[in-house]
Amino acid sequence: MGRLEGKVAIITGGSQGMGASHAKLFLQEGAKVVITDINETEGQKFADGYGDNLLFIKHDVSNEEDWKKVVQFTLEHFNKIDVLVNNAGIQYSIPLIEMSAEQYLKVIMTNQFSVFLGMKYVAPHMIAQKSGSIINTSSMFGLVTSAGATGYTDSKFAIRGMTKTAAIEFAPHNVRVNSVHPGAIKTPMVMQLPELAAEVTKMIPMQRLAEPEEVSKLILFLASDDSSYSTGSEFIVDGGYVIQ
Repeated sequence: MGRLEGKVAIITGGSQGMGASHAKLFLQEGAKVVITDINETEGQKFADGYGDNLLFIKHDVSNEEDWKKVVQFTLEHFNKIDVLVNNAGIQYSIPLIEMSAEQYLKVIMTNQFSVFLGMKYVAPHMIAQKSGSIINTSSMFGLVTSAGATGYTDSKFAIRGMTKTAAIEFAPHNVRVNSVHPGAIKTPMVMQLPELAAEVTKMIPMQRLAEPEEVSKLILFLASDDSSYSTGSEFIVDGGYVIQ
């Protein structure tokens, strides 16, 4: 029996990168999974390769009505929600004074506001069933920062606070909320900024970028009952970056 046998999970930003890696591992461990993404072509293409246990729905994570549709879609197909992985995110590498208000707000809405909406609309169903695990993807830049990370760092620091507040509120209902803080991972978002990735790699004690699967194994632990007494905590997977 898999570690997620009988569980139903929603993973945002699930068409590629870490989200797709999480979804594959969840399926291997027995879960039924709904992946969501703004990229309908890639999302549906990915889901089509995995049968009825993996479904896709187009989703703007910053849109409240879209979140209601995702929850309804999941319940209609799988009857419950046990795990929410708030994985979707974007990043610009732009100096603060050069960043437009529009760019800043897009990062905040996608990375931060989406986590609020996800918890707001998924948690009531977990509370009703007296069980659930919410995993909010922050970043090592939710613990430290660097030049050019305005907006991204802001949103990832905010996720830490939201996670802790939600953990306190949901704990009496056996619903756990934790944040995960990946470092530099080999995802499309990171690899489209090769100069930044190279500079960050030099600063990592382990001297390499992580594979998405290395993060997925931590996400799996938090989604499973193996982490039944962990809530409100920060789990770092960054090759030692933040300890320097």
